[in-house]
Amino acid sequence: MTESGAAKILVVDDDPDTQELLREVLNEEGYYVATSGSGEEALKIGERECFDIIISDMKLGPNLNGLDVLRAYKSIQPEPEVILITAFGSMETAIEAVKAGAFDYISKPFKIDEVLLQVHRALENRSLLRENRSLKQQLSNQMQITSLVGRSPGMLEIYKKIAMVSDSRSTVLIYGESGTGKELVAKAIHHNSPRASQRFFAVNCGALAEALLETELFGHVRGAFTGAFESKRGILEEASGGTVFLDEVSEMSPALQVKLLRAIEEQEVRRIGSNQVTRIDLRLIAASNRVLSELVEEGKFRADLYYRLRVVEISIPPLRERREDIPLLVEYFLKRLERERSQSYSVSSQALSALISYHWPGNVRELENALEAAAALNRSGVITLDDLLPKLRPEPKNGDRLEQLHADLPSLDELEKRYLLHVLKVTGDNKARAANILGINRKTLYRMAQRFKLPL
Repeated sequence: MTESGAAKILVVDDDPDTQELLREVLNEEGYYVATSGSGEEALKIGERECFDIIISDMKLGPNLNGLDVLRAYKSIQPEPEVILITAFGSMETAIEAVKAGAFDYISKPFKIDEVLLQVHRALENRSLLRENRSLKQQLSNQMQITSLVGRSPGMLEIYKKIAMVSDSRSTVLIYGESGTGKELVAKAIHHNSPRASQRFFAVNCGALAEALLETELFGHVRGAFTGAFESKRGILEEASGGTVFLDEVSEMSPALQVKLLRAIEEQEVRRIGSNQVTRIDLRLIAASNRVLSELVEEGKFRADLYYRLRVVEISIPPLRERREDIPLLVEYFLKRLERERSQSYSVSSQALSALISYHWPGNVRELENALEAAAALNRSGVITLDDLLPKLRPEPKNGDRLEQLHADLPSLDELEKRYLLHVLKVTGDNKARAANILGINRKTLYRMAQRFKLPL
């Protein structure tokens, strides 16, 4: 961005008329525009100026083409979004452009409205990624958000709310299906709050009988009931100064709902069998996989407690509604397995496609368990379709099981290529680190890349 806030765009095209047309149109939209007639000149400009968007023709001249400009900019300026334009569109070229990191790919003759739309989308995407990184950095300063992984709009909203609500003491109500990570969100709020140095307690209200849940929360005095041989402080008292997370709060009985409401409003508790009131300083976070407003209408949940709990509401989308986050989650869980087992793991394209396509009724927890199960019996380090649970595998098309089997049994060369790509991705294309991990020198690394026709 310029000092005035206008986005900076570099137009790279060897046709002066196209350069001038795009410059004029983009200037009218308020963007700062620089132009270049060759790939070489574009790279020189990139050494002294930073851009938000690069718009480049694919066919630039005898030396560097649009893909070369794209790859070079990704190494010297990873931030800009790159839009490629070509008069020779094909599926292969489009796939190559997207794999190289292009934001979009437009065929000539293009419509000005189409270019402006893609520029607008690219800027929105760049802003979203920046905001995502910023919010996650704010949170990770105090706590690594274990398993809270994702760049989807739904996850970004969650990061925003965590960042905004952490400093307050307001009660928070978290909605989400089983396995979506409700407790992880609650922990993130606690560990980024002024109470981070105090204790965090998690209680599953649906896992305990009413009498046991009451004594767990409120405590009891000696002799309060049969078996109460000594006094015991409840969690609400133990957690004073910290945070209590009540999962599946919808399962709490009406009588306990009354006691909980009083504890929240008055910030005081009374142990079972005692007349003495104890003051507490408590931040409460509740969660449910059932819609509490519907339970209120049915008379199964107290309206006053519902409104007290939902001062701030956070809804976690199920995994099937944020499938774009599945590759990130897979990478995250595989890296964790690598640390635990001192073995490198990657996933085949067919297996990853199956994981993305599955509907995940158990959400992130089910995905984590599925990857752990797949890795448990895997020895090659590459998780294929055959390593996945049967329910995760797609039905073979047209009953061609032989073709499906062949797709899941890559050659040694293919495994070597996949592993090389995996190492390069993990190291951020750092050639020295990649060579060190692979146990080879850089010269051998380049020979491998040439053999597999990979750009380095």
